[in-house]
Amino acid sequence: MAQLWGGRFTKETDQLVYNFNASISFDRRLYAQDIKGSIAHVMMLARQGILTEEEEEQILGGLQGILNDVQSGKLEITEEYEDIHSFVEAALISRIGDAGKKLHTGRSRNDQVALDMKLYIRDEIEALDTLIQELLLAVLAVMKENVDTYMPGFTHLQKAQPITLSHHMGAYFEMFKRDHERLRDIYRRMNTCPLGSGALAGTTYPLDRMYTAKLLGFDGPALNSMDGVSDRDYLIELLSALSMVMMHLSRFSEEVILWNSNEYQFVEIDDAYSTGSSIMPQKKNPDIAELVRGKTGRVYGALQALLTTMKGIPLAYNKDMQEDKEWVFDAVDTVKGCIALFTGMLKTMEFRKDRMEESAKQGFTNATDAADYLVNHGVAFRDAHGIVGQLVLLCIEKGMSMNDLPLSEYQAVCPVFEEDIYEAVSLKTCVDKRITTGAPGRDAMCEMIAACQAYMDAY
Repeated sequence: MAQLWGGRFTKETDQLVYNFNASISFDRRLYAQDIKGSIAHVMMLARQGILTEEEEEQILGGLQGILNDVQSGKLEITEEYEDIHSFVEAALISRIGDAGKKLHTGRSRNDQVALDMKLYIRDEIEALDTLIQELLLAVLAVMKENVDTYMPGFTHLQKAQPITLSHHMGAYFEMFKRDHERLRDIYRRMNTCPLGSGALAGTTYPLDRMYTAKLLGFDGPALNSMDGVSDRDYLIELLSALSMVMMHLSRFSEEVILWNSNEYQFVEIDDAYSTGSSIMPQKKNPDIAELVRGKTGRVYGALQALLTTMKGIPLAYNKDMQEDKEWVFDAVDTVKGCIALFTGMLKTMEFRKDRMEESAKQGFTNATDAADYLVNHGVAFRDAHGIVGQLVLLCIEKGMSMNDLPLSEYQAVCPVFEEDIYEAVSLKTCVDKRITTGAPGRDAMCEMIAACQAYMDAY
């Protein structure tokens, strides 16, 4: 097929070169954005007197018809075209004739593709943000239901201090909240319109770039035409933010995988989100959590790939930049799928509250509180630390928890202990007396849940 840019050339492009150069196989998904940008461009050209009203009416009608036909499946985007821009322009010319040839007036494919990607990313940020909203609501629901569900908190994968499931989930709420804020920040910073930048140096046509930007919902035009066509910072920022989302999902997935194991038995994953073994009939595998964890590397790879591509590109546009699309498309699709599936898994997951509480009791998570008890009775903390360490060794030897150790055994190690030590080391006391902002105590958690709910109400 003759190329729209073929006037300079006397020979057809080698087919292998053409295939290597073409982007239609992946940028076809930008058809709606490309047509939306073209509609705004045509409206501006007519407003500036560059196109007649009749030409505007013809072109807009043709573009809308192409959009409708592609969406309905009546018109297929085939790979005989080099890219989505060529497809739309060629289809328009075939439908309305010479008027369609004026579509490209005052525009380059460089500023056109930059616009298409920005419009696409804005749409995808909105979609991602909606998915994160659903995930945050699912996390918040678990928090509300488990203010009094005691469990061990861990450091170094060892039981450390007693907390609640609500408190543990609250940490993930904060992570995903930051993810939401990062996406909104990217949207705000990227919201300048590159259309009108031309190939790199603007155009001699009297374009009204502010009007075009307004029609397309941008805050204004990109202020430097070279940067307008060569800026890919917003894509790198998006891939960085998506890598953070996946890192958070992967950490959460790792805990679900651990909690689902025979050793923990903290959770029961719904059958819809797990699979069995082809040889071992007793198995119930946390496949969704494992796949989310695995796909994290895929998104990291997209970020590293685009950073590497952009690091050596001189101003302004270079063909290397075409590589941005497949990585971004794949990363966005991957993250959207992972958030949706993880949210569904979380909503249907059963938490074994009895197992969590028993694990907290058996892990000496109340040892710090026993030391605090001694300090409150006049023992220096360093001495209290050593005394409780002896108690832990004694409990291990006897196969008991500190809650079950007889008072006589306590007093044999240190006579300061009295009957009230059992109240002091109960899980309820250990948790509820932690009342500082951000702590797992009931009052502190209720305050946090109220703040989280307020955040979601304003989302």
